[in-house]
Formats: sequence, C-alpha cells, structure tokens
Amino acid sequence: MIWTKEKRYRRIEEVSGEELLKLQSKVRGCHWRQTFHIQPETGLLNDPNGFSYYNGEYHLFYQWFPLGPVHGLKYWYHTKSKDLVHWENAGIGIEPSNEFDGHGAYSGSAIEHEGKLHLLYTGNTRDESWIRHPYQCLAIMDEAGKINKLEQPVIDHVPYGYTDHFRDPKVWKAGNEFYAVIGAQRENETGCVVLYRSTDLQNWHFEGELQTSLSSFGYMWECPDYFELEDHGVFIFSPQGLSPNGDQFQNIYQSGYVLGEPLDVRTRTLTHGLFQELDRGFDFYAPQTMVGPDGRRILTGWMGLPEIDYPTDKNGWAHCLTLPREVSIRGSKLIQQPVKELYRLRKQQYDIKDVLLGEKKTYEHFKGTTFEMICEFENFNAEAVGVEFRAGEQEKTVLLYDAVQKKVVLDRTHSGEPVGEEYGTVRKCSVDGHKIKFHLFVDVSSVEIFVNDGEEVFTSRIFPGADSKDIRFFAEGGRALFQASKWDI
Repeated sequence: MIWTKEKRYRRIEEVSGEELLKLQSKVRGCHWRQTFHIQPETGLLNDPNGFSYYNGEYHLFYQWFPLGPVHGLKYWYHTKSKDLVHWENAGIGIEPSNEFDGHGAYSGSAIEHEGKLHLLYTGNTRDESWIRHPYQCLAIMDEAGKINKLEQPVIDHVPYGYTDHFRDPKVWKAGNEFYAVIGAQRENETGCVVLYRSTDLQNWHFEGELQTSLSSFGYMWECPDYFELEDHGVFIFSPQGLSPNGDQFQNIYQSGYVLGEPLDVRTRTLTHGLFQELDRGFDFYAPQTMVGPDGRRILTGWMGLPEIDYPTDKNGWAHCLTLPREVSIRGSKLIQQPVKELYRLRKQQYDIKDVLLGEKKTYEHFKGTTFEMICEFENFNAEAVGVEFRAGEQEKTVLLYDAVQKKVVLDRTHSGEPVGEEYGTVRKCSVDGHKIKFHLFVDVSSVEIFVNDGEEVFTSRIFPGADSKDIRFFAEGGRALFQASKWDI
C-alpha cells in the first residue's frame, strides 16, 4: 500500500468494520507476533506514554496509529496491569479530536493529583501549509478509568527562540510545585530541553532552558525525563542527529542519559557527567520512567526506531515495548535490571554446568523460541566465549564476549529477515571482567540482554524462522567454564 497523507490521517472511527476485521486477521496471521511483550492489536506502536501507578494498578499508554505499520494519526492506547507482567488492554485513552490535537495526540506523561491521574501530552496540529503548531494539553482520568480532556491547552504557544519541534512533556512534583521538561529545538536547529513550573497542573510558567554542558548535541531532543535517584540527578533524553563515534551512536537515533547533581530548579542548572547510551542494541528509543508504589524507579522503552522498515510491516503491524526494568545507580552508571515480578513468566527450569575446550556444544532441553536464560562464563582463557540462540541451519543470533578486545558483541547478521541493515548488523560495547554474565529474555521476534547484572543492555528485534530454535554455547581459542539456567516461557 502507498501511504498517502490522506491515508495516514484517517481516523479509526471512519474505517468500516469489515476493513478492521481484515486488518486484524492479517495481523493475527503473522508468525512474529510476540507472546509476553506489549504489542499493538493492529498498526504501529511507538513511544510509551503516561507510565504511572494509580488506583492500585500500573497504567501505561503508548503512541498508536491503528490502521497500518506507519507513522500516521496518533492516538494514546491504554493498557494496565497489577503486576507489571500481565497486561490488560483498556482501549483508546486519548483520541485526536479537537483543534489542539487534531493531527495527533503526541507523547507525554502522567501524575496523580487530587485523587485523579493527570495526563499531560503534546497536541499536534497542522495548518493549510502543513506547518506544525504544537500545544501542551491535559486530560484527566478518574478512578473509573474515564478520561476527559480539557477544552483548552495548558501551554498554548512555543516560547520565543524555539522552533515548532516542541513536544513530549514529562512532569514531576517537588514540594508543593509541579515541574515539566519539554523537548525542544532552538532556532539555530540544535536540541535542548526547557523547564516549566506549575502549582495546579493547569497554569504553567515558562522558567527557561535547562542549562547543561551539551550546548550543541544533535538537532532535536525528544522524550526528556528527569528524576532523582540515590542523591543523584538523572536526565534521560533521546537526541536526534548524533554522528557515529566508534561503538557509540550506531543507530539512526539514540537514547541515553547524563548523571550528576540534582537539578537546581531555581537556576535551571544541571551539573552532570558524560552522555551515556541506555541501550547498546539495535532497537531502543523514547524510554520513560515512573515510580512504583514501593519506591522503585521503573523504565520501559519503545523496542523500535523511527524511519526504518521492519519485516512485520507487510503483516499490518509494527513494534512493541520493552519489558519493565528497575533502574539503579552503580558508580557512574545507570543500571537496568528486569523487574523481579518477571519470574512469574517462568515455567520449567533446566540447568547445565560444563567446560568448553575450543568447541561449540548443544544440550538437551536448551532450545526454544520463547525463554529466559542466564549463562555465566568464568575461569576462561578462551579468546571468545558466548552463545548462539534462535539458531537453525542457516540462521543464528550470536552473543559473545571478545576477551581480546574486552567487548560484548551482538551479531544479528544471520538472525533471519533483515532489518535496518544500512545501519549495520553488529553492535558492541566495552566490558572489562574476568566473569561474564548474560541474562536473556527471548520472545518470538526479540531479545533483551542484560550484561553483568545490568551494567549494559542490548535490546533488539530479530526475525528468524519458526524452526530456528537451537541454543549453542561456545568457546573459541581456549577453555571456559560455564553454567546456564533456562526457563521456558
């Protein structure tokens, strides 16, 4: 299908039931549908929005164009959970319906206030010349789950000095005041973030630009998120326009963070260290965090990237969200680990322990298309140790530790149907250790890898055939002791 502007901006309410049923059938017939990740029923999913805990449940919204695997007219779709593992679809949360969001309900965040969940989001509009005019809008959800939008935007213009790339408010409360950071682009086409302040979530005051040491760092900063953790200030954002630098910044767009002192909201100054990527894999963008009822800081991201074709496009859908991850700080790094609740996915457990002597080996029960696996390599003098998974005669995804270069390497050159090959098929990062631990969550068409208890993370979509189920452990150029546990999912 050729996706004209008219087709991209059709509303789901305008589509016949017959057309929707046909699309749903097409999606259900796709053999790459996930089993334990949040994914769209049809069409395209992108940024996670409004991630929050309210009225005894976790709430998560996401950007959704229901009619195909392209970026068209965006809705907020609502899903909720009591345990971060089993999610219940709750239907459309926010629909583009008025003069301030008529060309899309774009990304935003949520916060509880006066017993209701307040959803602050960017309304996207276009004029007759197709020039964008963004507004920051507010919708309010009550305990029954009913959502009502305010008739007027709460921020009705872009401040002087910034372009119409002005979006993705992330809100938090400090003391008796609310603050929000909004991704922006200066008129000189460099990215930044601005700060607003409010006492009631409806009347906002423009404080000014956040002062960082990244004065010229890409052309747009999307999906900002600020929070404080373990006496540090953490600023997460997705800068567009970074050039590749060694192993860094290899994807079309990046997501990362700076870690430093708590933000001084009076001077808007953030004193911080180097920008670090959150994820070293191929498919990760626009993350958002929230605070759970027990105080944990929990993150999820879009397992995908803009402007790249994916093999599921032909089946009428695209993308999913990552598993929820608990965030902590270790030294000067942000650590991500799968939330503990995910153990509820585990079924039968299998364990092995062996020595590899310059060889590749398979083991009984170590195969499958959906599983969790932890494998550890130690006491090795091998040049490389690792594992191949979702492997068959022609296909394999390779995860290894290169002991010579001291790098973890994820290679999807032969993972199945190609995706984003123009940006390369190998991702790597430096990890220095005598013991290497890989923790994998493999779904039908994805893998999330936590290295050394979350020191690094690799998130990637993979599209192998259904018969590619093997798991193979290997050591190259020497000896390695390893042990592994696998759980069917």
